[in-house]
Amino acid sequence: MNANSQRQYLCIDLKSFYASVECVDRGLDPLATDLVVADLTRTEKTICLAVSPSLKAKGVRNRCRVFEIPKHLQYMVARPRMARYIEMSAQIYGIYLHWISKDDIHVYSIDEAFFDVTPYLNLYGLSPRELGERIRSDVVAKTGIPATCGIGPNLYLAKVALDITAKHSPDFFGELDETSYKERLWSHRPITDFWRVGAGTAKRLSQMGIHTMGQLALAPQDPLYEAFGVDAEILIDHAWGIEPVRMEHIKAYRPQTHCLANAQVLGSDYPFVEARTIIKEMADAVALELVERRKAATSVVVWVNYGLTDEERAEMRAEGNVRYWGGPADGGSRRFVSPTSSRRQVIDAVLGVFDERVSRTRMVHRLSVTLDGVVDDDASGVQLDLFADPAMLDRERKRQLAVSAVKERFGKNSLLKGIDLLPEATARERNQQIGGHRSG
Repeated sequence: MNANSQRQYLCIDLKSFYASVECVDRGLDPLATDLVVADLTRTEKTICLAVSPSLKAKGVRNRCRVFEIPKHLQYMVARPRMARYIEMSAQIYGIYLHWISKDDIHVYSIDEAFFDVTPYLNLYGLSPRELGERIRSDVVAKTGIPATCGIGPNLYLAKVALDITAKHSPDFFGELDETSYKERLWSHRPITDFWRVGAGTAKRLSQMGIHTMGQLALAPQDPLYEAFGVDAEILIDHAWGIEPVRMEHIKAYRPQTHCLANAQVLGSDYPFVEARTIIKEMADAVALELVERRKAATSVVVWVNYGLTDEERAEMRAEGNVRYWGGPADGGSRRFVSPTSSRRQVIDAVLGVFDERVSRTRMVHRLSVTLDGVVDDDASGVQLDLFADPAMLDRERKRQLAVSAVKERFGKNSLLKGIDLLPEATARERNQQIGGHRSG
C-alpha cells in the first residue's frame, strides 16, 4: 500500500484574503460586499490585488485590471495595506497553532497553508472534514475571514480539491482521493486549473494533443520526457493523482544554493537610459542586503522584459493570451572573481550586463537583479581575489553597515543618494512598500 494512502492532508485558503480583510475592518460581510483592492493612484492598468467573492460571482475575474471591471457595476475600492494583511495572516497562523503543531503546517503563501492532519484525527476524535471545519470555523469566529478547504490523501490532491472542487461547492469544502480524482477531474478543462500547470506548459501539452489530465495520464511517456525533461515525471504523477512528497520532506528540505533577488514591474514602459537608472538602484539595494545578512555573492544575473509593441500585443491576443508580464526578454550573467558583497563590484557587474545585453531601442517593462551562489561572507574554502584591496573593501563594508543602521532606525528613506531623486527613480516609493504594494 502506498504510504501516502494512509495519510490525510488539509489545505486551507483564505477567500479573497486582502478583500476580506478590508471588508472585516469596515464591519462588512466579506461574502456579500462588492469590493476590490487596488491602488487607483497608479495607472488605469493597475491590477486588482483582490476581488471580493460577490464581485467574482458577477463575472469579475480575479486579479483583473481596474479598467476591465464592467462599468455598470457599483463597488468599493480599498487601497492596499500590506502591513495589515501580514498582521492578519500572522493572527490566523496563531489560530492554526491552537489545533496543529508547526511541524505539521506548511505555509504556502500569505493566505494559504497545508496541514498533515493524520496524527490529529484520533487525538480529536474527528474525521478530516470535521477537523477542517473546526479549524475554519475558529478562523471565522475570531477574525471574520472566510476560508475554503481541500482534503486529500496527499498534498497534490488536497490542493486540487481546494482549487477546483471546493471553490465551486456551496459549503466551500472539497475532498478527493485517487479514484474520485480520475472520475471527476480527468475530463476537466482548462488544464491550467490544475496545480503547477501554467499557460506555457498547457500550450506545449496542447501541441501534443493533450488538453485534459486524463489524456496526459494515458499519453505515451517518451514524448513527454523529450518535451519537459525531468519535469515530465511530476506531470505524469499528478495526472494520476500521485504526489510522493510528504510534510516531513518539506520540513527537511534545505536548498543547496541561495540567492537574493530584486524585481519590479514598471508602472509604464521606460526607455533604456531611464531603465538603467532603476536597475542601478536595484543593484544598490541587493548589495546593501548582502552586507546586512553578512553574505557574499558568487555571480549576478540581470533580466529584463520589454514592453509589447502593438504588433506583438495583437499577436498574443490572437493566440488567446490576454495576461502577460511583458514582451520578449533579454539578459545575462556575470561571475565575480571571488564571492563579494562590495556595492561597487555588484553595481559595476549589473550595469555591465545591462549595457551589453539590453536593447537601446526597445522600451523596458520589467527588471530583475539576482545575486546567485550566496555564501556566508566568512565562509572557508572561498577563492580569494589576489587583486582586491582588502582595506578598501573593509571600509566600504563598514560604510554600508552604517547606512543600514541609519535606515533601520529612521526609515529606509532617511538616507538617499542623488540617483534616488531623479524623476524616473523608483527607490523612494518602493521603500514605502511591501512586496511592491503600499504597506498601509
